[in-house]
Amino acid sequence: MKKKLLLIALFISSIGLNHAADMADNLRPQITLKSPGNPAIAYPLKAKNGMLTSTANIPVEIKEQIIENDSVLQLIINLKATDLVYYNFEESYNTTMNHDDCQFYMPGFWYRRNLRSPKEAPSFYTSDSWQVREDRLSTPLTGIFNEKTGTYYTVLRLDDFKNESLACHSQGEVILSGKTSLGFTGFRNQGGKSSLVFGFPYSEAPKTYIRKLTLAPAVQTFEKLEKGETRQLVWVIKKSKAADFSKFVASVWNYSYDTLKPHELKDHLSTADAKEILSNFFHESYVDKYDLKYFSGVHMRTDDCKSTGSVEVGFVGRVLLNAFNALEYGEANNKPDLVEKANSIFDSYLQYGFTPSGFFREFVNYDDNDETKVYSIRRQSEGAFALLNYLEYEKRKGRKHTEWEAKIKTLLNNFLKLQEANGSFPRKFEDDFKIVDESGGSTPSATLPLTMAYAYFNNKLYLESAKKTALYLEEELVSKADYFSSTLDANCEDKEASLYASTAMYYLAMVSKGKEQQHYIDLSKQAAYFSLSWYYMWDVPFAQGQMLGDVGFKSRGWGNVSVENNHIDVFIFEFATVLDWLAKERNEPRFAEFSSIIKSSMLQLMPVKGHMFDIAKVGYYPEVVQHTNWDYGKNGKGFYNDIFAPGWTVASLWQMLSPDRVENYFNNKKKF
Repeated sequence: MKKKLLLIALFISSIGLNHAADMADNLRPQITLKSPGNPAIAYPLKAKNGMLTSTANIPVEIKEQIIENDSVLQLIINLKATDLVYYNFEESYNTTMNHDDCQFYMPGFWYRRNLRSPKEAPSFYTSDSWQVREDRLSTPLTGIFNEKTGTYYTVLRLDDFKNESLACHSQGEVILSGKTSLGFTGFRNQGGKSSLVFGFPYSEAPKTYIRKLTLAPAVQTFEKLEKGETRQLVWVIKKSKAADFSKFVASVWNYSYDTLKPHELKDHLSTADAKEILSNFFHESYVDKYDLKYFSGVHMRTDDCKSTGSVEVGFVGRVLLNAFNALEYGEANNKPDLVEKANSIFDSYLQYGFTPSGFFREFVNYDDNDETKVYSIRRQSEGAFALLNYLEYEKRKGRKHTEWEAKIKTLLNNFLKLQEANGSFPRKFEDDFKIVDESGGSTPSATLPLTMAYAYFNNKLYLESAKKTALYLEEELVSKADYFSSTLDANCEDKEASLYASTAMYYLAMVSKGKEQQHYIDLSKQAAYFSLSWYYMWDVPFAQGQMLGDVGFKSRGWGNVSVENNHIDVFIFEFATVLDWLAKERNEPRFAEFSSIIKSSMLQLMPVKGHMFDIAKVGYYPEVVQHTNWDYGKNGKGFYNDIFAPGWTVASLWQMLSPDRVENYFNNKKKF
């Protein structure tokens, strides 16, 4: 830890703004002590001669060391118990910025004011002051950005983050069962001014978020120090400026990356080994007893992985993309059974997979003879994406599919009818084109197949439509730093909207030249920072008995999902490839380095014989990885939810493991 602090101190000395005010004067510390069975008591503290003291006689000595350099302040707190004590330490850093002028940022959890989220999730609808446990965040950091002046402050916690303990309760005053490394961070309205608030161990207020759309009462935890025992706590507070919220997020991501210095995991699976293991999903999940043939990949139990009657084209099912993956892999590796299964899936969808208007039958549940009558631009786009990959592959093999080409043209023409004048697509609609949800947050999912269709059919109508989406994305998402409503099981700020936006610009750059191409590259980079902000730079700790910790799981490189769904997963698809591309196009080595971290880390939980990670079948990759005090309905931190959808996890990892697929697709246009 001492070596790490020295490196941080050296880093701090190399950055900052001139003429910064004396930042240390803005600190307001307090310590809260609890005697078991009695209400806790908070004691305000004052700094004097390197010590933090209380007017009361408290059984703990607190040393404060402050290293201040221009606009960066490193705060080192050393606690020493003079008697047995249960403590919670807190600092607030008071800025002079009006709270109403500010936007707020906690990576992977809080963007601006979370006003895209419903009131049942953390947002300004409930309170204008929030503090949360650090393992909710992809980086243990809070930022406050003043939109009027561009000034911002961040606080970043430094620790080895090796310990976690179990708590008997999830709300109220809670004494922890052992040592933890988790503190808290957040922001507070202090008399109309914005303050950073942070401390240790964790404390969440005004609410804690325990499961989907379920806020619970606040929690404050207390760690025990025996007489003579010590604890060191370190935070770095930084002041800087940015032109807008997007540049603020990008600057903070770069700063966090340079400070935490995450590195890729060693001894990770090779691409060949990973695909071989994942391919077992194709072998074991195939269902052929209904009109639609499919790989069963949704609404499954982790403890048996038995196939279900649910089949889904996109989103968490990705049945057509998996069929394409199985076909390509089967032909390349002499596995005729996979080829046969894949072809039967495509044949069944050609015959039975479309609505009267020519949309995909998105989601069918044969267990209860029901299917959705409300369709989504995301699922339809993901189905079209898979089909175009399939058709391009088949054309390269010399196999022509005129019926499929007619089907996909009908679907794409439906897209053109749905597209709004501003370039957006409605999030949800019915087969008669009636709009159910006009929100445009899912628009970038349509950009991919439209661009691919232009390359395949050489039809400029599709390219014009794709470019219209780019105008909408630039104006409403990218320029406003407002990425929302891409995931279908939530309606809030989410990772997938920024990931899709960045990927959409990557696809458009593939079919553009000159200044237009450079503009798409810049937009892709701007959106990429928001997507990156959801991915973990650090390894959250787990307690003994929490499976993920017991197997040595590292969270670095995994992405949180959305404000509503506070778990991590392997949603990546082409994004690692986009990062590698941007690294070259814009000389951003951090992007390539972090892409390597993602690719090494996301294969950690691959279920193989002897290392099944609580999954019943080989290659059925887990989905809902619960890394913090939140659950999707079952099990909680350190485990999965009992229901999962390996259809999309297998497809996501397979796309990550096929980095040349996109460029090959567009380069092959010249051959036809």
